Amino acid sequence: MELTPVMEKYILHWGEMGTRWGVNRTVAQIHALLYLSSNPINAEEITETLGVARSNVSTSIKELQSWKLIKTVHLLGDRRDHFETMKDPWELFHAIMEGRKQRELDPTLSLLRECVLDGEEDKQTPAEVKARIKAVLDFMETLDTWHGQIKVLPKNTLLKLIRLGAKVQGFLGKT
Repeated sequence: MELTPVMEKYILHWGEMGTRWGVNRTVAQIHALLYLSSNPINAEEITETLGVARSNVSTSIKELQSWKLIKTVHLLGDRRDHFETMKDPWELFHAIMEGRKQRELDPTLSLLRECVLDGEEDKQTPAEVKARIKAVLDFMETLDTWHGQIKVLPKNTLLKLIRLGAKVQGFLGKT
């Protein structure tokens, strides 16, 4: 696959952003390449196009599959696995949000609930510390509830809500 300068710039930047989001640079670059590609790509093409080690590509593909960001596609007459990703940014956003929720928010909620329950029996932990932990739990549960409500909204409704931005304060009354 031949990359134009614009494609190369996009892929390199996506890799940089990936590292800032806690994602391996190659994983992010492969995802960017698959996003820009018109057709599914096999691992050898990814290796060749990005100039990275084949083993790195294999590991990165497994990581992207675990996030449900790419899927394997089989092409007639070709026994190799090919890979593609969703082309709709909204679908990608939802997949990433769901993955982060499962990996980050859910375990944190479990631990916070455990801490709050343990705190009820614990006489050593100061009450203000227990209250802070409970406040974080309440906040995180609110976020989790909000996520559950938002993720089922139709895309057009969600777009309207996002575009409303701070104007929503007018509907709720100025406080």
